[in-house]
Amino acid sequence: MAILKFRVYFEEDDSVYRDVAVRHTQSFLQLHQVILKAYEFDSKHQATFFRSNDHWQRGREISLERYDKPYKAEPLLMEATPIGSEIRDPNQKFIYVYDFVKNWGFLVELINVSKEDSGKLDYPHVVKSEGIAPSQYGTKGLVGDKLTEIEEKYDLTKGTEGFGVEGLKSADDETEESGEEEESDEETTGTDEEII
Repeated sequence: MAILKFRVYFEEDDSVYRDVAVRHTQSFLQLHQVILKAYEFDSKHQATFFRSNDHWQRGREISLERYDKPYKAEPLLMEATPIGSEIRDPNQKFIYVYDFVKNWGFLVELINVSKEDSGKLDYPHVVKSEGIAPSQYGTKGLVGDKLTEIEEKYDLTKGTEGFGVEGLKSADDETEESGEEEESDEETTGTDEEII
């Protein structure tokens, strides 16, 4: 049984992606569910896949259900469509759109096909997560692992290290400097008197 590994990019930022592994016999409904799980989205909204080419053009639609909208061709239904039946080339691409109001877009690209089924994993499975997922409903509080991930990535635990203190003077520094200036003036004055 073939295992298909897809990289699912967040359309607006390709540095944010999730790698998911599915069996070729599993349906697009299961791929839809694992993508939502990987990005921590709920499953309350409409969704559809489009078979795509190397230029990310939308082709045949594979929809969660038949929606009340015009279709160029009758859509395939996710639940009844095995993923393997829509793979046309080794770098097959799909566009996944979730929540037609917010219009979340994801670019789904086949990156690996293997015959080795890891008996340890339940498929579909999130294999890798890179970058911080967008928040489905506005700002998301950063707690726990996500905050730690940001701290490590941007090294926020070091505080203000790296900022210089040049140009900053304390009250003590100013007093010392003004005292030094007065001494210099006296020395100069004393020297003048000796010459006269």
